[in-house]
Amino acid sequence: MTRVLIVDDDPLQLRLTAEVASRAGFSALTVDSGEKALEALRGDPGLGAVVLDLVMPDLDGMAVMEAMRRDGLNVPVIAATSTSSLETVVTVMRQGAIDFIVKPASPERLLVSLTNALRLGRLETAMRGALPRRASVALSDIVTSSPVMDRVQALAAKAAKTTMPVLIEGEAGTGKEMLARAIHAMGERAGKPFVTLDCASLLPEDLQRALFGRFGRLLEAHGGTLFLAEIGALPDDLQAQLGYVLQHGRIEATGERVNVRIIAATRSRLLNLAQAGTFREDLYYRLNVFPIYMPPLRDRRGDIAALTAHFITALAAEAGRRITGLTPAVLDLLESYDWPGNIGQLETMLYRAIALCDTAELDTCDFPQILARTVGRDEALRLSEAGISTMAPRHIDAAPPVNNTEPPAGGFLTAAGEISPLADMERALISTALDHYAGHMSKAARALGIGRSTLYRKLKEYGLDTGLESDAA
Repeated sequence: MTRVLIVDDDPLQLRLTAEVASRAGFSALTVDSGEKALEALRGDPGLGAVVLDLVMPDLDGMAVMEAMRRDGLNVPVIAATSTSSLETVVTVMRQGAIDFIVKPASPERLLVSLTNALRLGRLETAMRGALPRRASVALSDIVTSSPVMDRVQALAAKAAKTTMPVLIEGEAGTGKEMLARAIHAMGERAGKPFVTLDCASLLPEDLQRALFGRFGRLLEAHGGTLFLAEIGALPDDLQAQLGYVLQHGRIEATGERVNVRIIAATRSRLLNLAQAGTFREDLYYRLNVFPIYMPPLRDRRGDIAALTAHFITALAAEAGRRITGLTPAVLDLLESYDWPGNIGQLETMLYRAIALCDTAELDTCDFPQILARTVGRDEALRLSEAGISTMAPRHIDAAPPVNNTEPPAGGFLTAAGEISPLADMERALISTALDHYAGHMSKAARALGIGRSTLYRKLKEYGLDTGLESDAA
């Protein structure tokens, strides 16, 4: 019997949801807080899905999903909300939920969500098992016939013949790591370790240990290649230490010698970060010996058909599904989309479509994320599978620094040179926080060190609540 976790601080809602799940043949485990939910998830690896309330007093649903992602708890999440605002839907999907239900949900709606979540969970398990077989990548594995990729492949082939550092720039999801693996596999270090580290995924103190520590990535990659994703997020002191390694071939703090080829990647122009003072110029020039730019998918639309066929074949095989292809209308839809998340977003959309479709041929109804841009708000809310942001793509030159630490705008003095009233400064700080986090209430509240309810109250006090909706309910 499949076990599902029901999380809600409302005893009545908790009991009703668990009863619906139990009557459908699931084994329902219930908890009434976010902390207990994480304990259950960590202690029971056999859970098939989670129905997660977003608003709870100790640790809310957003924070639970953040912790799940951080701890590698890959259990499909169905977010339970009391509002169907578009902002809420987009926020929970970005955070990792595979579906959402509006409380009180009908038994039929809940069962559909649970069935889809379990189906997607089985596919994720199959895909994770397939990852080791995909670790070694050849340049020929990069699916493309687009002219803009000819230069990329030519440069990669030349880079493979050297051991010099390589800097790969391009938007998120363009395939920078895959290109790095291909360069490694074609070079003299093929067969040696290929080690990866995402510089934006760890706190500075953890990044120090992960990169330069006794069991750090540099020593792990000795003799092979170290791929540093989001190199622009590396703190200044660690930039200096990495520059020392590149110059002297040893770790400054321990004196241990390392023979490592560095391939770095960034979604922002590293030169722009260096000119802005957020990245060391000396390290930039050490890394930028062999630069390669990965074009976004919208600049290589001719590859979408081949990429789609490739992903459908691979993902359907792993899922044990018989998917014969897609309709011409779907291909037109995919080729007309701008793909802000690039190839990674295309793979994710196909991944979900294959997991959740009920036919052998993918149709436009299996891609509600894209349809949501054209059918309007109400229809977008109805298509509950929507999980990918449909924001307009942002070119790499316009991307903000990953590690931007500039202080909030505004000062403490009025135009007359007097100290500004505390209320005015608080209003300005809250407004800046909302702008900085693009209206994301939970992130703004956490950054300000206050609860969401306090933030909402202050927004109302200062007249900043016009046009804003809660991002959690």
